[in-house]
Parts: sequence; structure tokens; C-alpha cells
Amino acid sequence: MNIGPMPNPKDAIIANLNRQLDHFFGAGGKAEPAASFKPEHRPPRSDKVDPDTILKRRRPSPSHAERIALRRITEAL
Repeated sequence: MNIGPMPNPKDAIIANLNRQLDHFFGAGGKAEPAASFKPEHRPPRSDKVDPDTILKRRRPSPSHAERIALRRITEAL
């Protein structure tokens, strides 16, 4: 039993929308432009740098000589 290809569901939706448009404009309806989107501009960035907000840099890791010295100190304890 080969029924045939399935109809595209988008075609039924498009046909329904076209019928509704024809009915709307046939009844004297008019298209009105909608208000457009007007984006608000961001305020300009400040050049001021607050010392409290400056990033804290990671302290450098101990050098090889410092690690050896620390190991000796901990072994002595």
C-alpha cells in the first residue's frame, strides 16, 4: 500500500495565513506601520581608575632556590 508523499504542513499554514490576509484586506482593513525600535546609547566610559578596583596580580611562585630553602626550614622543625 503506497499512499504517496506526505503533504508539507507548512503549505497548509501558509494557505491559512493567505486566506486570513485576503479576508482582512477584503473587509477594508489597513496596514499601519508599527513604531520602530530606538536603542539608547550607553554613557561614555570613565577614564578614572579607582585604586580599590585594580586587579590584584598573582604573586610569583617561589624560585627553585627558595623552594629548597623552605624545604630545609620545614625539615628542621
